[in-house]
Amino acid sequence: MVVTKKTRYRTAADLTEAGLIPACDSHVFAELSGHYAVGVTAQVVATIQNTVHPAHDPVGRQYLPSAQELEISAEELADPTGDEAHSPVKGIVHRYPDRVLLKISKLCAVYCRYCFRREMVGPGQEAFTEDDLEAALGYIESTPAIWEVILTGGDPLVLSARRLEEVLTRLNRISHVQVVRIHSRVPIADPERLTDTVCGVLKNSLKPIYLVVHINHAQEITPEVESALARLRAAGCSLLSQSVLLKGVNDDPVVLEQLFRRLIGLYVKPYYLHHPDLAKGTGHFRVSIERGREIMKALQGRLSGICLPRYVLDIPGGFGKVPVEHNYAVLQDDGRYVIEDIDGNSHLYPPVTEEKRG
Repeated sequence: MVVTKKTRYRTAADLTEAGLIPACDSHVFAELSGHYAVGVTAQVVATIQNTVHPAHDPVGRQYLPSAQELEISAEELADPTGDEAHSPVKGIVHRYPDRVLLKISKLCAVYCRYCFRREMVGPGQEAFTEDDLEAALGYIESTPAIWEVILTGGDPLVLSARRLEEVLTRLNRISHVQVVRIHSRVPIADPERLTDTVCGVLKNSLKPIYLVVHINHAQEITPEVESALARLRAAGCSLLSQSVLLKGVNDDPVVLEQLFRRLIGLYVKPYYLHHPDLAKGTGHFRVSIERGREIMKALQGRLSGICLPRYVLDIPGGFGKVPVEHNYAVLQDDGRYVIEDIDGNSHLYPPVTEEKRG
C-alpha cells in the first residue's frame, strides 16, 4: 500500500493509487459507485494493518468497495429497517412513541460497505433543505409524546458547527424534548473534525447529549480518536458505542472483548451490538443469529457487565428493534425455570427444597 497525502479517497484512481484496491477492480468500482457512495478518510486508511491485502483487513473490509456488493439476494431490501413506513414528514422516523430519528444530513465522513441506509446516503442524494428541517421540527414541536430526539443521517457531525448549533438551539426550545442523542462515525473516522468550536456547540446544549460512537474493531482506536473522545467528554457528552457484528471483522469473542474493554477504558459504554441488517449487497458480512448468540454467551462469562452491549436485531419491515441474546431461563411444565449459568450448567429456579422433595 502506498502512503499518499490525500485526506479522502473517493474515486477508483484515489483507491488504486494508494494501493487500497487492485487496478483491475476499477470496472467493479464504476458499477458499484453508481449504486452506493464510496469514501474513506486518511484517518481510516492509517489504521489498515494488512497493507498487502487491505480488503482483508478488519478495518479495510468495512470501508473498501468489493465486487461482492454486486451480489444481491432475494431477502435483501433497499430499506431493511422500514424507515419509510414510519416517516410522517421528510427526515423524521417515528417508530416508538417517545422518540424520533431526525435525519439532518445525507452525507457521511466515510461510507461503510455494510450500511443499512446505503441507498439513502451519499453526495448524489437529495439534500435535506431548510424547508425540510422546518417541517421536521414542526412535527416534533406538535407531538408532546416525543421525549428524545436522535440526530442521525447520514452523519450529523459532518454538518458545520453553525448548522449543528441551529438545530440544537431549536430543540432546546421544545420543552417536552428532554434528551438529544447523536449517532456518529466522525469520532472514529475523522476525529479532527471535532474542533473546539464543535465541542463548544455541544457543551452549550441545554439538554443532555448522549453521543453514540459507531465502531467495530479496537484497531480503529488511535491517539487521535482518544483525544476526540476526551474532548467530547469535556463538552459534557455522555458517550455510548454501537457496533455491528460483521463476518471477517469482529465475529470473534476475543476481538469484541478487546474492543469493549478499550471503550470502557475511554469512558465509552458499549450500548448495542447490532445483528447485520438485510441491506442490499451485504450478504458477505452476515453471520447467523445462532453464531451471534454463541459470541455473546462467550462474552457473558469473561466480561464485566459494564462492558456488555445488548445484542439486537432490527426486524425487517419496520417492526422495531428486539434483543436476540441467548435465553438463560426456560420455563418448564411445572412452573419452574431451568436456569443456565455461565459455565453451561443447569439449575432449577426456584430450587427444589427438601420439604418438596419429600
